[in-house]
Amino acid sequence: MSLLSKFKNDPLFAKVIRSSGSLFSSNTISLGLSVLQSILAARLLSPAGFGLVAIIMSYASTVNGFLSFRMSELVVRYGGEYLEKGEKEKTAALVKAAALSEATVSLLAFLVVTITAALASQYVAKTPDTAILFIIYSIGLLANFNTETSTGVLQMLGKIKYQGVINLVQSILTAGMITFAYFTNGNLQFVLYAYLAGKVVLGLSIFFTAFFQLNKKLGSNWWKARIDSIPKVRELARFAVSSNLSATIILVFRESEVLWVGYFLTLEAAGLYRAAYNIVGLLSVSANPLILSTYPEINKLVVQKAWPRLKDFLKKVTTFSVVYNLALAAGFVIFGKWLLFISGEKYVAAYPVLLVLLVGFTFNYILFWNRPLLLSLGFPQFPIYVTLIVGLIKLALAFPLIPRYGIVAAGALLSFYYIASVGAMVIRGLKEIRQNENRAHH
Repeated sequence: MSLLSKFKNDPLFAKVIRSSGSLFSSNTISLGLSVLQSILAARLLSPAGFGLVAIIMSYASTVNGFLSFRMSELVVRYGGEYLEKGEKEKTAALVKAAALSEATVSLLAFLVVTITAALASQYVAKTPDTAILFIIYSIGLLANFNTETSTGVLQMLGKIKYQGVINLVQSILTAGMITFAYFTNGNLQFVLYAYLAGKVVLGLSIFFTAFFQLNKKLGSNWWKARIDSIPKVRELARFAVSSNLSATIILVFRESEVLWVGYFLTLEAAGLYRAAYNIVGLLSVSANPLILSTYPEINKLVVQKAWPRLKDFLKKVTTFSVVYNLALAAGFVIFGKWLLFISGEKYVAAYPVLLVLLVGFTFNYILFWNRPLLLSLGFPQFPIYVTLIVGLIKLALAFPLIPRYGIVAAGALLSFYYIASVGAMVIRGLKEIRQNENRAHH
């Protein structure tokens, strides 16, 4: 049997590709709109203005991430297990508890941004008169009061394709507003409002979609389920806290890069870094649908203890990911300067950091299943240890290297972080599968 036939005749792999493909189709259009709005915003604002907008947006998401418990992972991990066993009451109670917890965290995150906005504008953005912009943009945190839980619900129910439609709608809105600003010589505030409008539409739409799908699956009274009916509360709490710590570490060492660049360097440097980061980040367009579609299937195979099937599944999704991501990376190497030039001639200076970032991002998205596998296997703490150790090394190196070598050093350190942390998690996950398989044979 040929390699292609093995892929085509595998119903599980085909299911994941169909599910992620549906989301990918919508995301591809959203991608085009995202690229358009990013280019227009970059040309309209100049590197310094573009860097300021990036810092304001990153600050709100970073504060939220510090407090977030990654409820989507909790819902998929345990809600998926309960559904697999037909325990709808427990599923409903879990979703209700996750939703209430996330709403509380979102409100707290908004208050923290409001209280610390003046400090962020002075020490990170280095523009003290912009505190009000940090506060205004953080309204998006309130609109996304249940986005993580709702995304987990859509994953758990196999309805993640709806997220693609919602992404498309919010992309059309944001791109339309930024296009209007570009042709009417709009200002930085209007661009920020455009991104905020998209965030509001995204959060509320995902929430209502998930609520409707839960009504269909669990009945219209699911939200009346008693939270105290959830078993293994301590285990759930440990999982949630572990996810929070992991998310916090990831934010500090990986997803708040533009904040560190703003702190160590200048707004202009942050704008250049953000332009390169946005282009390389397009690799996530294919990876995110695969992550959302793959995690529930990995979890099911672990629950079923189908170890040979799990190994075969991981091999196939990785092979698919290698081919796609390497092809896309090659395209960025060839056309990277041109893509940066479209945003403005000044942004071409970010091409070296684009190449450096591409190494780490490609490695990460090829092995995108590293953390979901460990979560499904019951090892939520391991990613924490790995990302913390590697992240501390990265941060220690940032203080001497970034001020001296600029944004290229920042990109190189991020790639190091991806390769070291993802590599360690993949090795640990595969080792655990082998051990479980050996135990099953004895």
